Amino acid sequence: MSDRPGDRPLVLLVEDNETIRHAFAILLEESGYRVAQAASGAEAIERAHQDQPDLALMDLGLPDMSGLAVTRRLKGDEATRDIVVVALTGRALESDEEACRDAGCDGYLSKPIDTANLLRKIPEFLSR
Repeated sequence: MSDRPGDRPLVLLVEDNETIRHAFAILLEESGYRVAQAASGAEAIERAHQDQPDLALMDLGLPDMSGLAVTRRLKGDEATRDIVVVALTGRALESDEEACRDAGCDGYLSKPIDTANLLRKIPEFLSR
């Protein structure tokens, strides 16, 4: 969690669909989180370095690279390796969850995302 006293946790929302990204940003902000947004893998990596979020909600189907590739880059970089990464994907097979864990994801949620469940799980993810 953020080491700046009094700061609300910062969530990096990585989602290429603008409508979904906007809706989730509002939900997270109304739930007390600060939100940074990225629409591509390259932007996610840049924002992660710039903003040092506490948690990244990572869509796996990004236009320029997979969310798993982004996660590998973040987890392989000393500056960003401690960011908690939660994969968001439309695929819910056990092998998909394994691939997420192998890439370094700290958690996995399948789409469509149950927003109540997401809001319950974020504190759990942040406490890891």
